[in-house]
Amino acid sequence: MTIKKCPFANLCGGCQYDFSANSYRDEKLKELPKIKFTHDAIWGKHGKRRRADFAFNTGHFGFYKKSSKDIIDITNCPNLVDEINEILPNIAKLPWNGSGSILITKCENGIDVVVDSVVPYADTEFKKSVEKLPSQIIRFIWNDKILRKYDEPEIKFNDKILNYSPRAFLQPTIETEQILRDMVVKYVDDAKRVADLFCGLGNFTYATKATGFDIVGNGIKRDLFKKPLTTKQLNSYDVVIMDPPRAGAEKQSKELSKSNVKKIIYVSCNPNTFIRDKQILEHGGYEMTVAIPIDQFVGSTHWEIFSVFEK
Repeated sequence: MTIKKCPFANLCGGCQYDFSANSYRDEKLKELPKIKFTHDAIWGKHGKRRRADFAFNTGHFGFYKKSSKDIIDITNCPNLVDEINEILPNIAKLPWNGSGSILITKCENGIDVVVDSVVPYADTEFKKSVEKLPSQIIRFIWNDKILRKYDEPEIKFNDKILNYSPRAFLQPTIETEQILRDMVVKYVDDAKRVADLFCGLGNFTYATKATGFDIVGNGIKRDLFKKPLTTKQLNSYDVVIMDPPRAGAEKQSKELSKSNVKKIIYVSCNPNTFIRDKQILEHGGYEMTVAIPIDQFVGSTHWEIFSVFEK
């Protein structure tokens, strides 16, 4: 299939690789860590990103140029879903003053926009312009102050519908989110006692009937960086799922390495911290039996790694 070339390829800092190039997969594979993968890479599709971080500076809205704080004015990105591209021209025309970032997320029932700015409050002109935005934009927030809200943004994990909290973590595409969820369910198998650590809004929690733990989201409120589950607590579970942020799960891995948990399913978005945590688990007697790379951040250097450790 021929992929339309991105007009900003090799200029925009949003992507490090031109996903339309014939060499894309070969180049991206070079970013994989030197570990033994048990399966071939799973490749995501361009044009499926449901959220993106944009930047603004007085009079400009778009993405940063590569290795620069200059902004490329963008009203259409071929890596994003159509629903976001449809409203980008309207967002770009807002009277942007000061500087900051804008997180735009496609939810089940519309578009959510969250602005984080060095300017504490939006001015009157900006507020009036936000009121005129298309109705597809159901919530618009400036530094935690809601400027407009038509509906409560919702997300969906299989048949579970949840309110979407501002800035809450989501996998970048619905397709790869489903792939990851299906793999987690497969390897949890028929385990009865499951813990989902760094569970976020519950992508894996509900599907596996797990007990979720996280400082945010829908699980038991617990900061696993400062207060990881202890070995004794972990020993009450048959399977532990972990999907930490890019910082990984060093302290939690150290507790897990001493535990009797039979199986650990580790989903990582950072190969460097994954390798560190992998070594901790292996030092504790775990063996990595499954390792699958997933290109869910199409165009970037980032890989998602799905893995299973067993003792």
